[in-house]
Amino acid sequence: MADNCGCEITQKFDGSSKEYKRILVIIIAINLVMFFVEVIGGLSSRSVALLADSLDFLGDTATYTISLLVIGLSLATRAKAGLFKGISLLVVAMWVLGTTAYRLIYIEVPEPMTMGAVGMVAFGANVLSALLLLRYKDGDSNVRSVWLCSRNDAIGNLAVVVAASGIAASDTAWPDLFVAFVLAGLFINSAVQIIRLSRAELKLSAIG
Repeated sequence: MADNCGCEITQKFDGSSKEYKRILVIIIAINLVMFFVEVIGGLSSRSVALLADSLDFLGDTATYTISLLVIGLSLATRAKAGLFKGISLLVVAMWVLGTTAYRLIYIEVPEPMTMGAVGMVAFGANVLSALLLLRYKDGDSNVRSVWLCSRNDAIGNLAVVVAASGIAASDTAWPDLFVAFVLAGLFINSAVQIIRLSRAELKLSAIG
């Protein structure tokens, strides 16, 4: 999933359009609703992967709101917002890894039907978000971070659905724990890309 970042950033879209702002508001609403759906589903099904994804939805709600607020501000301000979001994503990844490690010791087998159904709803929500953002995927660090999170979240949701099938077939928690580790890896991958581009933009703003 390597993406180019840190290069040719002077011409990148900064989110300053009414259409993009309108799309961002829609995506913020989708993420907030899905946080409640997944946290309820995760608790009822005892799925670490769903709980991890619910936290990601909550984090996305907050960081997308920040993205909306800094649109049109200076490059340095937007870069700092991107840096904050990248660091926040790393924190989420650490929480997921810690929770998954705990479950490795105290294993509970999730309920696959609820887990799979909620995972499919979340997948649809993130695919819709990613499609709405597709034309803006090569924007600055602030804009790009929104696209990366939506894209990776859709991949993570699909993995949750596959894990639910694995749990139903094996009657073990291992597919759920494996997907939780995969989600943590996706969070780290996106965080590194966002942080790298944000730092490059901060350097550019200092020069300018």
